[in-house]
Amino acid sequence: MIIAGITGTIGTGKSTVAKMFQDLGAYIIDADALARKVEEPGQRAWQKIVDQFGDGILNRDKTINRQKLADIVFSNPQALQKLNSIVHPEVLREDTNLIEERRKVAPDGLVVKDIPLLLEVGPEIARRLVDKIIVVFASPEIQLKRLIARGVSEEDARNRIRNQIPIKEKMKFADYVINNDGTLEETRQQVQVIYDQLMSR
Repeated sequence: MIIAGITGTIGTGKSTVAKMFQDLGAYIIDADALARKVEEPGQRAWQKIVDQFGDGILNRDKTINRQKLADIVFSNPQALQKLNSIVHPEVLREDTNLIEERRKVAPDGLVVKDIPLLLEVGPEIARRLVDKIIVVFASPEIQLKRLIARGVSEEDARNRIRNQIPIKEKMKFADYVINNDGTLEETRQQVQVIYDQLMSR
């Protein structure tokens, strides 16, 4: 089994690229989806987040209001670091379980992990989580445009981009780089080449 990790920075199009790999037959593990799962009411991460940031971040049904939490952490690097230290271990536990299940089903398959903060944990740890690192690149102008199109204010968008490791720093640790500034077809062609190389190993 080959395990590849897709990363980048916000607005580079990681999820789009992951879907393309899925269409080719890869099994996708979405770290954001796992994070949402471990942040559900009653889960350990949920309790720790509420203890840390207060019940003002909760909706009436006790779910976490992700926008309120984002407003706190994306303007405060220390708060973001604290949130990551709560969520990451729980996500890793879920991730490990999924990998073990998949290994039994498809020992020769390709698993692609969509992990926005793969390199934030450090390159050495990242290399223990995945065999190959795929960085999805987009220019800052394109990132900003995509975030604003999602309904994020320009100021908030710039804060989110600023609080992540610059994409050019992440590219230094990449086994593969996908330029996602162009058309979907141009991106799809790059994905196909990488998929073929990974599956031929």
